[in-house]
Amino acid sequence: MEKDFRCELISWRRVYLLARKLACMINGDNFQPDVIVAIARGGYVPARILCDFLDVNTLASIRIEHYFPGANKQKIARLTDPLAIDIKGGNILVVDDVNDTGDTLEVAVHHLKEFSPKDVRVAVLIQKTTSHFRPEYFAHRIIKWRWLIYPWAVMEDISGLLAKIDSQPSTVEKAASVFLEKYRCKVPRQLLEDVFVKMKKG
Repeated sequence: MEKDFRCELISWRRVYLLARKLACMINGDNFQPDVIVAIARGGYVPARILCDFLDVNTLASIRIEHYFPGANKQKIARLTDPLAIDIKGGNILVVDDVNDTGDTLEVAVHHLKEFSPKDVRVAVLIQKTTSHFRPEYFAHRIIKWRWLIYPWAVMEDISGLLAKIDSQPSTVEKAASVFLEKYRCKVPRQLLEDVFVKMKKG
């Protein structure tokens, strides 16, 4: 991954609309999950929204580590927290926020199939064409790669991306300018102020 690359801020409203679109697709496919499994941590919020839309009461999670804050990628996706409930014979919907390389989803599906479910399908808010794994459901597809900053990860992602800059900006104004130059992303002043407070504490 190049040092300088494009980022995109995703709003809460867009997250909800994308999740709603996923729910419509799943309903249209006549697939009714018995259990929704969120991939921690990015899949938590979209999975809970889908539970609401699809009338699913059982929400579980697994944790697979692949990316760290600031678009820092590990060499391999690694399962750290396995499934803790029985899903044998059930229809399972795996949910994540984005499908970047496909490695995380491959690990997830392989792990869940070890529990002998009836069916395992995958839904993501955003699918990138860089991925070798194609989920059954995705609400939006990105052709030109960029790093997506979701509303539940803005502090850690922006601070992590700022930490990549050789000459650290000393003010919010300089940070906004550098972020726009290096990552082609306009960040609201209030958000950068919050990030500066966090970075000073750290």
